[in-house]
Amino acid sequence: MPPKKKPVSNALLERILKNLYVPVVCDILDGLGVRDHTLRHDIRPLFPEARFVGRAATALAMDVYEDPEKPYDRLMAAIDNLTPGACLVGATNGSMRGGLWGELLSTAVGGGGATGVVLDGATRDTLAIIEMKFPVFARGIVSADSKGRVEVVDIDCPIDCGGVLVRPGDVVFGDHDGVVVIPQALTAETVRRAEEKVSGENTVRRALVGGMSVRAAFRKYGIL
Repeated sequence: MPPKKKPVSNALLERILKNLYVPVVCDILDGLGVRDHTLRHDIRPLFPEARFVGRAATALAMDVYEDPEKPYDRLMAAIDNLTPGACLVGATNGSMRGGLWGELLSTAVGGGGATGVVLDGATRDTLAIIEMKFPVFARGIVSADSKGRVEVVDIDCPIDCGGVLVRPGDVVFGDHDGVVVIPQALTAETVRRAEEKVSGENTVRRALVGGMSVRAAFRKYGIL
C-alpha cells in the first residue's frame, strides 16, 4: 500500500484565499499539464461574493425512487467526518430531482469549520444560506427535498463532479468565476507559481494603465 499523502496545510489554504483567484490558478494548472481542472460553467455560487478554499471531502449520490430505509444516512456520515479546513464536494451526476443541500446542513458544517460546499446538483433554502454567507456552489435550485429522490451512497471516494475528477484531499477553490480543483500533490507548486503570476499581472496592469500596448506588454512580460 502506498504511503498516505500528507494533507495540504491550513497555511497554504490561507495563502490561496488571501492572494489568488480562480482564473490564475487555472492558468498555472494548464502550464503544469493538468487541463481538466474547472467544474462545468453552470455550477455557480449562491451569492456573488462567495469564496472558499478547502480540502475535498467527497460524497457520491444517485437517483432513487423510494424512501430509503435510513434516509440521509451516508450524507450525515459525510457531514460528521468533516474537519476544519475541509469542503464537501458532492457528485449527483447532475441530478436536479431534489435539493441535496439546505439551510440546516449549512448551519451544521459552518459551525464545525467546513469552508464551503460544491454540488453538481441542486440546493435549496437559498435565501437563508445567503443570509448566513455560507459559500454554496451548485448547478441550480430545487425546492423539493432529496429524500426518496437523490441519496448519498458512498463517501471519501474519487468522484466526477462537474466533469472533473476529485479525490479526497484535493484542494477545491471557488469564487465568482467558478470552481477549480488542484491535485493534492501539486498544490504547493501551483500556489507558488500562481503567486508569481499575480505579481507579474500587477506589473503588466501598471504598464497598460501607463499606455503600453497589449502586444508590447506581452512581448516584454509574457503575460496576458
